[in-house]
Amino acid sequence: MGDVLSQAEVESLLNEAKAAQAGPPAGVEAAAPEPVAPPPPTAKAPPMRPREKITPYDFKRPERVGKEQMRALQTMHEGFGRNFGAGLSALLRSIVEVKLTSVDQLTYSEFVFSLENPTCFNLITAKPLEGQLILDINPSLLFPIIDRLLGGGSTPTPPARRPLTEIELRLVRRITDLFLQEMRRAWENVLDLELSVDRVESNPQLVQIVPPNEVVVLISFELTLGNVRGMMNLCIPFNSIERIGNKLSANSWVAISKRPVSAESLQRLSDQVGNAPVELIVDLADTTISTADLLGLRVGDIVTTEKDIRAPLVLCVEGRPKFLTAIGAFKGRKAIRVVDAIEEQHVSIGEEITTAVSEEA
Repeated sequence: MGDVLSQAEVESLLNEAKAAQAGPPAGVEAAAPEPVAPPPPTAKAPPMRPREKITPYDFKRPERVGKEQMRALQTMHEGFGRNFGAGLSALLRSIVEVKLTSVDQLTYSEFVFSLENPTCFNLITAKPLEGQLILDINPSLLFPIIDRLLGGGSTPTPPARRPLTEIELRLVRRITDLFLQEMRRAWENVLDLELSVDRVESNPQLVQIVPPNEVVVLISFELTLGNVRGMMNLCIPFNSIERIGNKLSANSWVAISKRPVSAESLQRLSDQVGNAPVELIVDLADTTISTADLLGLRVGDIVTTEKDIRAPLVLCVEGRPKFLTAIGAFKGRKAIRVVDAIEEQHVSIGEEITTAVSEEA
């Protein structure tokens, strides 16, 4: 039993343990602890940056039109929708609501394959823009409009699945002409467009105005005529508006709101206009002579007229009569003196109509 300790060995171990707890004996110095090196300084952690929002980018649908240009197009065509709705209501003699639903970027192939077949696919030339624009009118909306133009109602009926006839195309031309007229007004602060319909197709998949992967801007409108609703889409290829991207900004075309005119602006405007040259013409007199007398005139001949020498002469500024004057001389030169201003006469149309009605009555 070599692993068993005797009583003496157990007491010796206990005594050594008590001595270690009590410390070194008197007169004996304890050994100094070895110095411990301080820990190396740690680098200060950089401040936490806010996590940036990561937006997925689809290479099949690149966004080539800037956000500012997209906002400008949206604002322009919101006003266009209101004006086009008012004009269409007057044409159809029924309330038509036109609402801008979206302004998106997509590829030309995505736009074409999203349309119905057959449809009303108008190819529009918009000079000086390059290429062509597209106006698509959904058949579910088009046939009720044609029915309304022919004197029918606005009851929703299933649209016919067929191309338009020649007579129907002539009726639709009235709608597209109104659309182009209002579009020209909406764009006049950006560009003076010359819009015309080049041709009308029924199958959109057979028309290739740009490559399939080319980016286009699709502006969609929802038209409501009674119980009938349908879509009208305007497709603008990116290459058509690429060169005028700087003009499609909110600051370059938005109308300036009316503000009180300050004295400084009036003075600035007066300084600029004050140096502008204008044409002044004084009509001395009118008379009638024969061609033979006109050909026989020589320097120094006198032409008599019925105008009194004391009668005032009319001074025209840029072709408009403005002042009554008297002729004379100043420092040895011929001159005129302003006598009075000519008040412009404005005739009230309402008064003329009222007078005419009263006389007929």
